[in-house]
Amino acid sequence: MDIFIEIGLIVFVATAVSLIMRLLKQPLIVGYILTGIIVGPYFLNFTESVNYVELFSKIGITALLFIVGLSLKLDIIREVGKISVLVGMGQVIFTSAVGFFIMQILGFNVVSSLFGSIALTFSSTIIILKLLSDKGDLEKLYGKISIGLLLVQDILATIALLVVSVLGSATLVDGSAFEITLFLFIKGISFFVILYVLSKYVLPRLLSFLASSQELLFLFSLSWGLGMAAIFYNFGFSLEIGALAAGVALASSSYSPEIASRMKPLRDFFILLFFVLLGSQVILSDVGNIIMPAIILSLFVLIGNPLIVIILMNLLGYKSRTGFLVGLTVAQISEFSLILVALGFSFGYVNREIVSLITLVGIITIASSTYLILYADKIYPKLRKLLRIIEPYKQIKDEKKEEEKNLDMIIFGYDRVGYDFVNIAEKMKKDYFVVDFNPDSIRKLERNNIPHFFGDADDVDFLWEIGVPRVKAIISTIPDFKTNFDLVSFYRNHNPEGIIVVISNNIKDTKELYKNGASFVIMPHYLGAKYASEMVQNYGFENFAFEKEKKNQLEYLEKRQEFTR
Repeated sequence: MDIFIEIGLIVFVATAVSLIMRLLKQPLIVGYILTGIIVGPYFLNFTESVNYVELFSKIGITALLFIVGLSLKLDIIREVGKISVLVGMGQVIFTSAVGFFIMQILGFNVVSSLFGSIALTFSSTIIILKLLSDKGDLEKLYGKISIGLLLVQDILATIALLVVSVLGSATLVDGSAFEITLFLFIKGISFFVILYVLSKYVLPRLLSFLASSQELLFLFSLSWGLGMAAIFYNFGFSLEIGALAAGVALASSSYSPEIASRMKPLRDFFILLFFVLLGSQVILSDVGNIIMPAIILSLFVLIGNPLIVIILMNLLGYKSRTGFLVGLTVAQISEFSLILVALGFSFGYVNREIVSLITLVGIITIASSTYLILYADKIYPKLRKLLRIIEPYKQIKDEKKEEEKNLDMIIFGYDRVGYDFVNIAEKMKKDYFVVDFNPDSIRKLERNNIPHFFGDADDVDFLWEIGVPRVKAIISTIPDFKTNFDLVSFYRNHNPEGIIVVISNNIKDTKELYKNGASFVIMPHYLGAKYASEMVQNYGFENFAFEKEKKNQLEYLEKRQEFTR
């Protein structure tokens, strides 16, 4: 079968299955894996060009891990807080230990048990972020702790991939494993030092230059991610480590949210083929042998993982409800888990049976945990009495107060009237940041230490990335009517109570914006004329009053010009 026809059929089946998943409120990753089973050798048998599909799936993994790397800032431990680090590391340690013990009892060898137990510890950042976002819980206390915990897991998963990559490379090359491992370790340290220097002194200036063109920025991001993955692979590491390193090198940049939003469509297509390939490799003929281990391990992930988190959070002084909600976010295994066992299989550490087992556990836990998270508020009251048995008498956090805190303001556009809103936000001591799509404006913001992001207000993925739906007030100084109209629509669809102020240059557009849900529309020409006419009315023909107004305006303009140079 021609590869083009084969890919077309796979995408068609994936679309049909994903529509069903959507109706069932399931993450699309479940649909992708089921698609792989359907198009695999046991049913439709579309996957004849396995080499091509495998190549495309590697691009998907590279894009996925590159985007994950973009969120892993170097000071992430400080950012996520003590609770996320303690609970994240504690959960990984206890889950892997208990999981290893269970797999040993089930009769798996030591290496398979080690890979399987580690795979059980990682939860899906992408799926949880989407579910929390849909529920509007990202800024609640449990949401913030969950995100921090998941990021800690991502860091530990990165280390696990690095270890497997180094050990795998050592076993594939002739010579002393110790010497090869040491050599690879030294090379790895050298690479990360070089990347740190590049991310500190070279990449910020380069990105600032490239940002003037969306296409050029996307092309550079693509070449940087794929290029670093290829370089790492060429020097004995895995593609996964190279992709993650490439993302981390750009993580601290103001342009990282924009880069991530541009890369996501590429990721979504190619990662589909990775999970389809994974599903097609599930050994259904041997399903009788792995179904019971899969059910046992799935129950451990669905019940054991949340229980471990609840106990750890209770020991640290958090209420049972907060621990319960955080615990449910780790009640599934992640794409990292599947990548880890796939990498172990490629190096010969585990057989296809383990890959099939972990994939089946992934399907069961991802599907089940989705419903648990969506209906958590209804499930908790039924378990409240049981969970409160282990709840501490004294909480160390004012949880209600923390849950109510949200980002106050996002200001779109700086050089026009955005400057004035920045001053007001500073005077009011509000939490805010500025979004601008002009590299020159970004440089001014960096120079003046104003919190900011580079990004496009027309990009919905970017709006989700920076948390627009959760913000109390949106200020847009962008003059384009369509951009403001779409921004108002997006914000109102997700936040009916918030304040959104936009700008307009004519009466017709202003009426449309108000009709669409704008809180207030700034009309510079009309407001300027109104203010001037009120001056005439108030001052009459007193030249002194006009001189005073002129002096105040010139001082303001001079100060603004100096600040925005």
